[in-house]
Amino acid sequence: MVSACLEWDLMKTEKVDGNEIPEEKPRIAITFDDGPHPRYTEQLLDGLKERDVKAAFFLIGKNAAAYPELVKREYEEGHLIGNHTFHHVDLEKIPEETAMKEIAMTNEAISSVTGEIPQFIRPPFGIRKKDLEKKLKEIPVLWNIDPLDWNTENVDEIVNKVVTKAKDGAIILLHDCYQSSVEAAFQIIDHLQEEGFEFVLPDQFIFE
Repeated sequence: MVSACLEWDLMKTEKVDGNEIPEEKPRIAITFDDGPHPRYTEQLLDGLKERDVKAAFFLIGKNAAAYPELVKREYEEGHLIGNHTFHHVDLEKIPEETAMKEIAMTNEAISSVTGEIPQFIRPPFGIRKKDLEKKLKEIPVLWNIDPLDWNTENVDEIVNKVVTKAKDGAIILLHDCYQSSVEAAFQIIDHLQEEGFEFVLPDQFIFE
């Protein structure tokens, strides 16, 4: 007797030249802003490791400088590390020289631990400054699923907002500075993996 799970796997195939080829899984990326946090980031990393999931972390420079051991762990465990400015500033509301300094200081805080300058940047609040971006080497990474997890401690609400919008190629925005967000992240990952999603780093979408 074939199990229900195996029956589903057998159904998700297509034939090419007479051979059955499994369909590709839908891919999705999960990202975290504003860390590292001395308590919640470590919990998150433990859970991601248990689930064999890689995530993207967009770090605030002052936090990266304060907790280099967490930056090191993120890097050594294969997660993507990006720039989120040193003080989480709105890049449109400060002079360009100050903005460049915010980005450079964050790059230094991260590269002093990893040995690599971040390739990616996430502008705080998602507010892009196009003239500034033309002068940067870092590639901006935004998102298309935002459950506003910073505005609620309701884990179920966060999870529901994400899983109902999940689709192939989506980038999820969460924050690793809240207990509720970490708990929600684990439920989101478990749920979407059961639905057949594969978690990838967002650079896979950018460079395709």
